[in-house]
Amino acid sequence: MSLVPMTEFLPRAKKEGFAVGQFNMNNLEFTQGIAAAAKEEKSPFIFGVSEGAMRYMGLEYVVAMAEIAAKESGVPVALHLDHGSSFEVAMKCIQAGFSSVMFDGSHYPYEENIRLTREVVKAAHAVGVSVEGELGTIGGVEDDVEVDEEDAALAKPSEAIRFWEETRVDAMAIAVGTAHGMYKGEPKIRFDIIDEVAKQIDAPIVLHGGSGVPDSAIQESIVRGVGKINVNTESQVACTNKVRELLDSKPEMIDPRKYLGPGRDAIKETVIGKMRLFGSSGKA
Repeated sequence: MSLVPMTEFLPRAKKEGFAVGQFNMNNLEFTQGIAAAAKEEKSPFIFGVSEGAMRYMGLEYVVAMAEIAAKESGVPVALHLDHGSSFEVAMKCIQAGFSSVMFDGSHYPYEENIRLTREVVKAAHAVGVSVEGELGTIGGVEDDVEVDEEDAALAKPSEAIRFWEETRVDAMAIAVGTAHGMYKGEPKIRFDIIDEVAKQIDAPIVLHGGSGVPDSAIQESIVRGVGKINVNTESQVACTNKVRELLDSKPEMIDPRKYLGPGRDAIKETVIGKMRLFGSSGKA
């Protein structure tokens, strides 16, 4: 299949009560592991690509790998800019072949966030590209995005509802107590905020910082209206642990295929587990 916008599957996810995973592309092994999991599970999925990952891999490589993965997997795949910092970056990705973009205006004042997000939506929707917006401040560290825990701010339901009404984003990321990276303790997710906002808007809620959230909390979030869940750190940990284990046990190993291949397999198994948890298996 060719790359598709998130609107190909997110409305169904919200209606039927499952969530589609966003799994970040960090290199070829991540791309292959994620796509292989989706093919096996017959699940739609989203490739998340941060600005840092684009700089590392190169924009043309990112698009080419995603297109090949979409064709090989045979399932609906969105290539999505994760935490886009500006209108210009979003447009650059769309021109390169991305089927979806996120504009993260959460660090702007509320009215400015609405204005800037509306501009991205207008331009993206004109060419059939889906858009994710964000309200509130999600803590933790993810690539270029770093927010101290004390600076994280929960989204206000009334503001989130108005934000969607004025921007008409296709997916709504709101800060509800999760954070990027792994947690030191159990996150306290505000299900009441998810519930209140999800009932008043058409777009599904996005849960950022899905790595390390207990399965029961993930399932409850989906019941309340979450339709997109972002996972990156758990895949990174699984891959790195496998590579480290092999290199520690066989210090003479120098062929990267000998340790990156098993690392790729670890990513695949992690993603399979998440797809089953999210309920997206068999939904392609």
